[in-house]
Amino acid sequence: MVVGRWVTGLGVGACSLLVPMYQGESAPRHIRGAMISCYQLFVTLGILLAYCINLGTDHLQGTAQWRITLGLTFLFALVLAAGMAFFPESPRFEFRHGRVDAARRTMAKLYGVPENHGQILRELDEIREQLAAETQGEQKWHEVLTGPRMFYRVLLGMGLQALQQLTGSNYFFYYGTTIFEGAGISNSFVTQVILGAVNFATTFGGLYVVENFGRRKSLITGALAMFVFFLIFASVGHFALDKEHPANTPAAGKGMIVVACLFIASFAMTWGPMIWTITAELYPSKYRARGMALATASNWLWNFLIGFFTPFITDAIDFAYGYVFAGCLLVAAAVVYFGVVEGKGRTLEEIDYMYLHRVPPWKSSSYQLPADTWARNGTLSPRTGRKESESYHAENA
Repeated sequence: MVVGRWVTGLGVGACSLLVPMYQGESAPRHIRGAMISCYQLFVTLGILLAYCINLGTDHLQGTAQWRITLGLTFLFALVLAAGMAFFPESPRFEFRHGRVDAARRTMAKLYGVPENHGQILRELDEIREQLAAETQGEQKWHEVLTGPRMFYRVLLGMGLQALQQLTGSNYFFYYGTTIFEGAGISNSFVTQVILGAVNFATTFGGLYVVENFGRRKSLITGALAMFVFFLIFASVGHFALDKEHPANTPAAGKGMIVVACLFIASFAMTWGPMIWTITAELYPSKYRARGMALATASNWLWNFLIGFFTPFITDAIDFAYGYVFAGCLLVAAAVVYFGVVEGKGRTLEEIDYMYLHRVPPWKSSSYQLPADTWARNGTLSPRTGRKESESYHAENA
């Protein structure tokens, strides 16, 4: 069992790094946010299916309860492995390895336009110009922290992933049955299915929100909404619920479920999918894999810490634990406002430019890059900000 959990953890950890990175490097700019958010959408689908299976096996006796649940996961793993065998490499990966024609063909296929389309030629120019600047000198692992503006971006990515966990969403997903048993709900497995269904359904809304309202506005609004819902949830649970005999306060228990559903909806439309979008856009291609690895590790570290310590904390302070998450949500809103550049409608190279040139995040939504940023005769280096002596054009490749 321990070895199996360890191997499964390696696979899940790799997917949580590689899938958003692949989506970010492959998707057209106008739907990139929604495409990366689909990662979270299918995570929520998996959570919902797990809850349904748990409900369906609740009546079984012996080890069949958990063996059936775990055994069904093999089916999804096989489907994933078979599908990945037919995936092309991302265009930016192909370009970094000198396969320009393959990158162009992949972009044309994914974008649904001819290979000589202006959008493809412009993006290939930007990729080539950034790559030329990034490959100057020997690449070393420590540069993920010492590279231009990388220490800031690594801390930001790790902080955002930590704050995604500190929103308190997994407080409901991991311990929902225990929480709602304490609130007097007789069949807490049904409540878990309800929360899972709300989580899955409202994540579809996140696909629309991320591309129509932008990353920054959505994350800040989502954090403030969750702050309000957690205050209500914690206050009702701490002050209005009869913890010894919860059946005496049925209105409080039902109210907590409603507020929990509103919280989950707010999370699913904002912080659930969008943090993966932000971290996939945060780093230049040279450091993207390492930067995202550190950010993803932060997510799983805080996932473990919250899962491990939550039972002890709830035993000590019960529903007042929600006030801790409410405070973290205020911090999360501030971090986004002061730290995250708006990536809506931008290429990855344009986002990198804004971080390198210290564009104030609160002004990034309306920021216009200088007209000669990707000029054909002498470009601004994404690495140094100085003029480059040579330019490259994809149509000549």
